[in-house]
Amino acid sequence: MKKVLVGMSGGVDSSVTAALLQERGFEVVGGFIKNWSDTKDLWTGECQWRADRRDALRVSAKLGIDLLTFDFEKEYREKVLKRFFDEYKAGETPNPDVLCNEVIKFGLFFDEAMKRGFDFVATGHYARVRRDKNGFARLLRGKDTDKDQSYFLYRVPQNALKKTLFPIGGLTKKEVRQQARVFKLPTAEREESQGICFIGEVPMSDFLRKKIKSRPGDVVDENTTKIGRHDGLDLYTIGQRQGMGISTDGHAWYVAQKDMKKNRLIVVPKKDHPLLYTQTAVLHDLHWIKGSAPKQKDLLKSIQVQVRYRQEPVSAMIRSVKAEGESLKLVEFKKPVRAVAPGQSAVIYKGQECLGGGIISVPLFDFKNHAIIRT
Repeated sequence: MKKVLVGMSGGVDSSVTAALLQERGFEVVGGFIKNWSDTKDLWTGECQWRADRRDALRVSAKLGIDLLTFDFEKEYREKVLKRFFDEYKAGETPNPDVLCNEVIKFGLFFDEAMKRGFDFVATGHYARVRRDKNGFARLLRGKDTDKDQSYFLYRVPQNALKKTLFPIGGLTKKEVRQQARVFKLPTAEREESQGICFIGEVPMSDFLRKKIKSRPGDVVDENTTKIGRHDGLDLYTIGQRQGMGISTDGHAWYVAQKDMKKNRLIVVPKKDHPLLYTQTAVLHDLHWIKGSAPKQKDLLKSIQVQVRYRQEPVSAMIRSVKAEGESLKLVEFKKPVRAVAPGQSAVIYKGQECLGGGIISVPLFDFKNHAIIRT
């Protein structure tokens, strides 16, 4: 009988994951990850992780399985949150869920599972894994297009993906709820959690101010006319509409650029303003699911790139270029893409398969002068 360690968060998705694997004949053990102990429930004042663990324990008791607890809080603060704060401070918009999956769930948690003799790990992600004849694990989108989470998983290393199971990847959220009721799981009606990975529902501005000191500056329009004041560039992201404290004058304002040198927030008055769109993005820190890059000819056709979760993928090409003495990987979109921001993940797909991705470092590239446009 194959042994599997299931990451159990106390939510319905991971609960059904454990139940389905048990039904399929696996020897299932639950694993609860404690990464953050500061967030408290709004109503009870109890630490959120304790409430989550209690729900995971209730499900484990229902299924008759053990639940192990792994305390990765120190590593989470050092390897995930430090980078998170550093990048926000630099004006970027990182995705903590991507880094958390790479470092914690499919890093430390996976390593612990292998050390303890488990054959597989499993999580409640809406994604699928297919092993090909050469032994490679391919990452596919989940069946539920509204819940597909392959975007957050593109940095999972091949050695971990080979031994990972996503039992609910072929189900919709509605079907997962139905399965939870069939199994009579105590989390069947639990509401879906939102917020920062492992931290919970806390206002982003409050969370950032824990480590990043406020540095107010001017808000200007595209003509550099001052129209307001911002509370620190770290609090804003490209494309953002609300939270700038600017008089609307009958229309909304959208964040178009961050001028880090002059500490200015540049805004535009239209959702479809040209400054919000780009057809190129420079990538760094690329990760490929198979462990090596696809052939260059394969990156010049039939691929799609997604720069935000739930964004519709856009047909694109990826090629190597040299500019200012640097060798760069450049994404060239077939049509302009709105609100591309440094720090975001650009995830690369070929149909339903996720090939990998990278981090957007500079959003614009000047083909005529073959140079980086630094904003």
